[in-house]
Amino acid sequence: MNTIVVHYKELALKGRNRPWFIQVLVRNLRTALAGIEIGSIRSVMGRIEIKLGSGASWTDIRERVSRLFGIANFSHAGCAPLEFGPLASAILRDLGDLQPESFRVSVRRSDKRFPLTSPQIEREVGGLIKEQKGWRVDLENPALSVHIEMLPEHAFYFFGKEPGAGGLPTGTGGRLACLLSGGIDSPVAAYRMMRRGCPVLLIHFHSYPILSRASQEKVREIAALLTRHQLQSRLVMVAFGALQQQVLLAVAPGLRVVVYRRLMLRIAEQLARRWHARALVTGEVVGQVASQTLDNLTTIADATTMEVLRPLVGMDKDEITAEARRIGTLAISNIPDQDCCQLFTPKHPSTRARLEQVERAEAALPVADMVTAAVAGAAVEDFTFPALAQKLTVDS
Repeated sequence: MNTIVVHYKELALKGRNRPWFIQVLVRNLRTALAGIEIGSIRSVMGRIEIKLGSGASWTDIRERVSRLFGIANFSHAGCAPLEFGPLASAILRDLGDLQPESFRVSVRRSDKRFPLTSPQIEREVGGLIKEQKGWRVDLENPALSVHIEMLPEHAFYFFGKEPGAGGLPTGTGGRLACLLSGGIDSPVAAYRMMRRGCPVLLIHFHSYPILSRASQEKVREIAALLTRHQLQSRLVMVAFGALQQQVLLAVAPGLRVVVYRRLMLRIAEQLARRWHARALVTGEVVGQVASQTLDNLTTIADATTMEVLRPLVGMDKDEITAEARRIGTLAISNIPDQDCCQLFTPKHPSTRARLEQVERAEAALPVADMVTAAVAGAAVEDFTFPALAQKLTVDS
């Protein structure tokens, strides 16, 4: 078996734009499989065929392909002629020493010119397997499914399907910029937007050297993990501690968190526009913490002219935690650290900060100069998969 058959689902609904979506997915597959011996990758009648070289590792391929967005499922497959005898012989050969409790044969005929119908092929191949192997047939809940897909040039056969990541291929949506903390929520928010085909710029606010570098190390790990999905990531580190000290001296305790968040959005907007991003993304959830009331979220969003997307806004903590565990970011997020969200935070932040009240507080601050200084001092790291991170300058 020297082929991977990739199936997509949502892409099939894209009408006249479908070829472009498939082209992007093929490009992403080539990038993700770099360094693995691959013969060719091409679109074939509603599926993508990946020809494997003799040294290709199915285990390595499975791990990489399973993370790519735009894929419904994929399978390690064999390729056989459109003749019943050679096809059945190839299937029996590759079934090898498998000993399932039951099986069924499932056939799809993309080429209707083949003389046998799908049910006829299922009965013929299934009967031959039963005769040779002695396995029990179970059409409802089989332990093993033998899939056959009849195409104009040849047939694919495979035993089971691996689930894909779903969504849309990276690069088919507009660019976004996500405020990424070391916590549980924002990595999930970034992942959700990546899954819709949007390349996501990752922006992390830290308070080093007032606090340790722990939060920076955590977001590097998170960025590296998310890059296995979107293949290229840019992580921007913004020093925020000095700005927090200025806010501490000029703003009443109850309003500080809102002012902090408004400053973050202004800085993130400047960075996002440099990267040609169309909107900002946050991991905020209504009512999750005292500062995330609907009143506060509205007041905070007023600080930017960009659209603010909150993909987790209606979820609860258990739902977000379950998704973080599934995508692999939870273990990293649970590493103890000190981040800027915990620095100079009052015990009782305002839950209903009015815009005019916050704007009066901000009048005591050189907001424009603070934003300019933070953007100028930002450090940028680029991640690619499969590759290592590279540190670049912010203007690159």
